Amino acid sequence: MASAEIELQGHIIDSFILPRVWGAIEEAGAHFHVREMRIGTSETEPSYARIEVSAESQQLLDDLMPELQRLGADLAEEQNVRTARVTQAGVLPDDFYSTTNLATQVRVGGEWLPVADIEMDVAIVIAPDGKSARTAPMHEVELGDEVVVGYEGVRVEPQERPRQREAFGFMQSPVSSERAKALAIREVADAMISARSRGGKILWVLGPAIVHTAARDSVAELIRRGYIQVIFGGNAIVAHDIEAALFGTSLGIDLKTGEPVEHGHRNHLRAINKVRSLGSLDAAHRAGLLGDGIVASSLEHGVDLVLAGSIRDDGPMPGVITDSVAAQGRMREAAHGVEVAVMAASMLHAIATGNLLPASVRTVVVDINPAVVTKLADRGSAQVMGLVTDVELFLSALVDVLPTR
Repeated sequence: MASAEIELQGHIIDSFILPRVWGAIEEAGAHFHVREMRIGTSETEPSYARIEVSAESQQLLDDLMPELQRLGADLAEEQNVRTARVTQAGVLPDDFYSTTNLATQVRVGGEWLPVADIEMDVAIVIAPDGKSARTAPMHEVELGDEVVVGYEGVRVEPQERPRQREAFGFMQSPVSSERAKALAIREVADAMISARSRGGKILWVLGPAIVHTAARDSVAELIRRGYIQVIFGGNAIVAHDIEAALFGTSLGIDLKTGEPVEHGHRNHLRAINKVRSLGSLDAAHRAGLLGDGIVASSLEHGVDLVLAGSIRDDGPMPGVITDSVAAQGRMREAAHGVEVAVMAASMLHAIATGNLLPASVRTVVVDINPAVVTKLADRGSAQVMGLVTDVELFLSALVDVLPTR
């Protein structure tokens, strides 16, 4: 039998950390024995548990330990982190440590160092002087980088369930169409106001349904009021926003009457073609073609507009990044300093964004389809608050409750 001792501390009971650790051990076919347990007797007093984990083989134990760390367990015996050198650019060493989106520290030379730019499913690189650590996606590691391997010397800070209820509390955000919409919208607005007052950035991930449902005016109004600093989207959101500005349609449907327009099916192509003829979104705006929609407001108010393309894109529109790796890089860069993220009517871009954001970012996903929120949570973004509702109704209500300044 192979064994190791782990420690859990904090609000490990009402945050369900302790029972989830026990469950993970049992599901892996391993065993546990509680060596020590102290239960906090007040709202502020933390609890503590020291647990021996045993498995039939060292391989089974080694496979289990990273999962327990993801849940908030620390090795009882403090050890320095192990590293291996990158011998081929863009290729990680065997047994590399794969991160979560939770705040993480590594022990180097007897000192715990915070890991900068944390996100899920990337590697940890230790600086040559041993004084700092950062994350790096696989394709960015360089020859000679020292990459963390194994699980020793890694400490993950779990999200704890707050004693006072809040909209973004861990494990308090079930995906349900029954959620009180007015209360949820008020709490989202409060989070945005708070972030803006601290100088934090607010990120919106937008799908083309924003335009199809005639919600683009609400998004433009939020930009003008200063509640959006970063927008992630694809080719479709800008193509249809500009189609609406030029022709008053979205996918050929008149946005005022809801009726199809003759030959309107090619209007989005005409919009893309016109902007391509001018060379850029900026040039189209200077020519007065963008009206006062999402793209125009973004250009006028300095919003960082990051557009990641896909294989199905028409055109694409100028400014759309067609290299997915380059798009990831721009999204990572723009995500620095984001405190609140709102993902509206977007699945693929929302999931991609969720993978890039640390768990500390307050995140809300708004979609008429509850499966979109479920998919995001299933991929590790446990901090997400899901709101199942029509995106136009959500946006118009949010504009109503947010102050103009």
